[in-house]
Amino acid sequence: MKRIKSALVATVAVLALSATSLLPADACTRAVYIGSDDVVITGRTMDWAEDMRTNLWVFPRGIERDGAAGTNTPKWTSKYGSVIASGYDVGTADGMNEAGLVANLLYLTESDYGGSDGRPTLSISLWAQYALDNYATVAEAVAALEKEPFRVVTATLPNGRAAQLHLAISDATGDSAIFEYIGGKLVIHHGREYRVMTNSPSYDQQLALNAYWEDIGGQTFLPGTIRAADRFARTSYLIQAIPTKAAPEYLPAVPAHTYANQAVASVLSVMRSISVPLGLITPGQPNLAATIWRTVADQKDKVYYFDSSTSPNAFWVPLSDFDLKPGAPVKTLTIAGAKIYAGNVADKFVAAPSFTFMPVPQP
Repeated sequence: MKRIKSALVATVAVLALSATSLLPADACTRAVYIGSDDVVITGRTMDWAEDMRTNLWVFPRGIERDGAAGTNTPKWTSKYGSVIASGYDVGTADGMNEAGLVANLLYLTESDYGGSDGRPTLSISLWAQYALDNYATVAEAVAALEKEPFRVVTATLPNGRAAQLHLAISDATGDSAIFEYIGGKLVIHHGREYRVMTNSPSYDQQLALNAYWEDIGGQTFLPGTIRAADRFARTSYLIQAIPTKAAPEYLPAVPAHTYANQAVASVLSVMRSISVPLGLITPGQPNLAATIWRTVADQKDKVYYFDSSTSPNAFWVPLSDFDLKPGAPVKTLTIAGAKIYAGNVADKFVAAPSFTFMPVPQP
């Protein structure tokens, strides 16, 4: 029986690894940490084949927006202020609002947003920002977005690639939701258990592949490649291995907020460990890309951390340090050009006109 079981395990392992090797190889990893004392932290990596000229932006409440050009687009006024990381300064790639809702956009090759059906159209460049502007919790966002009040429309990014993305959101309670468009249909996975997301294949298949590795156990063996399914398995194991309360053996002195700082550092260590080194190139697989930056969002204290692969320091932005009232100025911090910052950089943001979101293609 032991031989039969070993043979079966080996066969399943080969099949799982073979399936993984055939998957489209895309980039980025996202994970949610849920600790004690209401500490919830979301981390992500941004893996991309070039510098996407990211900058940080702070948007106050009360901004009037529409779905980015066109005549049939949703219009809204932002209810919540937010700090975001832009992509090419044409869209929101990542961010957190003042209620502790976090939005992360990751690449998904299988995305299919469907064709025109008469509904208002929202540029994909505003998808994450729409969630940050309008919702305080995941449950609230899911209740509204599952009604599909608009149709997401993709476009070509400045580097010539199609913006094929799926959206993850999490809130200060630890709740999560994954939004994907598969075969022209919106698919939503909602629950605290959906703590990790990478890229291809679709999320239901990611969960199935990860179930195999969970059965093996992370201390026995974990897949080690930089492919999406392998990163999903490693991140799932590592994010749940972090202590969920203060670890006094590492903290002889216990100043205020030590546990929160420990948790942030631990999540950042996981995101760094799952990152793809700069310069790593896989011939014939241009979507396998190096990690260019990482973010960690402390959803209890509303502090947004940024960690660039071209800088020796991580730095952070407390939302409480900004005026987010309606009428307050939009502010930005220039990251593009390998700028180096450290510590709290709120005072280095400057008032500036907002970038223009990538418009909806017109027929």
